[in-house]
Amino acid sequence: MAQPKTQTEKCDFIPDATIMRILSDTKEPDSQNIRDIVDKAKEAKGLSPYEVGKLLNVRSDNNLEMLYDAAREVKEKIYGKRIVLFAPLYFSSFCVNNCVYCGYRRDNKFPRQKLSLEEVTEEVKVLESMGHKRLALECGEDPVNCPIEYVEEVIQAVYDTKLARGSIRRVNVNIAATTVEDYRRLKAANIGTYVLFQETYHRPTYEAMHPYGPKSSYDWHLGAMDRAMEAGIDDVGIGALLGLYDYRYEVLGLIYHALHLEEKFGVGPHTISVPRLRPARGVTLETFPYLMEDRDFMKIVAILRLAVPYTGIILSTRERPGFRDEVIKVGVSQISAGSRTGVGAYRHECRRDGCSNTHIQVSGGAVPRAESGAKAHAGGADNEDEIPQFAVDDNRTPDEIIAGLAKSGYIPSYCTACYRQGRTGDRFMEFAKTGEIQDLCQPNAILTFKEYLIDYASPDTRRVGEEAIRAHLRMIPSEKVRRETEKRLARLEQGERDLYF
Repeated sequence: MAQPKTQTEKCDFIPDATIMRILSDTKEPDSQNIRDIVDKAKEAKGLSPYEVGKLLNVRSDNNLEMLYDAAREVKEKIYGKRIVLFAPLYFSSFCVNNCVYCGYRRDNKFPRQKLSLEEVTEEVKVLESMGHKRLALECGEDPVNCPIEYVEEVIQAVYDTKLARGSIRRVNVNIAATTVEDYRRLKAANIGTYVLFQETYHRPTYEAMHPYGPKSSYDWHLGAMDRAMEAGIDDVGIGALLGLYDYRYEVLGLIYHALHLEEKFGVGPHTISVPRLRPARGVTLETFPYLMEDRDFMKIVAILRLAVPYTGIILSTRERPGFRDEVIKVGVSQISAGSRTGVGAYRHECRRDGCSNTHIQVSGGAVPRAESGAKAHAGGADNEDEIPQFAVDDNRTPDEIIAGLAKSGYIPSYCTACYRQGRTGDRFMEFAKTGEIQDLCQPNAILTFKEYLIDYASPDTRRVGEEAIRAHLRMIPSEKVRRETEKRLARLEQGERDLYF
């Protein structure tokens, strides 16, 4: 995972002057203009950067509520009320970069770790015992301690690990920008989505935040998605670390990035993530002048849903529980649950909290079931051997999060059907842009949720979940699909698993 010796091609698809002009020209949008843009957005065809600029400058409560209502409508039109769940798995904290905002930066002095393949297996067993089927692999950039060969081995170890009825069915990967050849290797390893955040699209800020290491090249980093898609990776995920620069600039950067990918490859981003800057080892928020209020963060999520309606919007556990529940309502389609951001943190937490009530064992302790209620300390770390990349604010267990979603009218989903049926890239977009994907998402979400309820849920969550399944079955418009879903639910009760459309 290293930048080639040849000079990096300059990326010119983030038009700085144009973005600045849009932000200047749209400072005072009138309410009628906002209503017209929102009405257009409800058609789920997307918005232009100039229209996005107008929405970014919305301030009144009435107009914000209009944005939220429209975003909710568009999200449900395309994806229904399903919320996909996943968890990150950090497997190496070695890093040669010196990113100002990151707990893993080179200048931080702490015992660096990388998991052995046996330790990877143990971490995965913990995650499988929580019910997880989708993981996002995370690591620092270090070509010596974390080469692409090691990443490939970790991916294979994750897929090979089976615990009772548990298995990981989709591995998404968030590693440093690399070469086309390395991306081909990730493709051959059967990854799902390749994810990489630009952090900030504002070039001067980017250069200030990344003073050393391969990541210091703005163009090398920004061009990563082009190289990944050239290598045959169908699904890519973009994002910006909100709080490094003016959020309005970052949102427009995301829009232009999405437009670039769609124009060049015919496929926009599979996901857009909205991580917010959080405290980390050696990092406080006092020196960052662009932190945003919750109100602006919610506005960002709603605007992204309206502007890029087909994309999955990912909300992490960086946000506190109550606020997270509110943000989900305005367009989010994927969330992490039970997240720990330290290397080996899932196993360490298990040992610390003593989960001897289960029969599943790892080295040094037992693996907790979802209902064990183990909590994290500062993002999954309470000692020097378990340093998180950043702090986590939502420390609820997956079981607690799932129960809350079901009570709020959502259907939690662990579905990986599109990935394994070849509905990726432009084939996925054919369904997403027409809203037809919901015809598949709704029954598949119900089936994977049923698996969770049978195999992992606490009694209270199973009761709430069964009520949610009955309600969502009634929402399936096709009587034929509804009957077939009911048949497959019965098969799951009889012991079958991994049924999907």
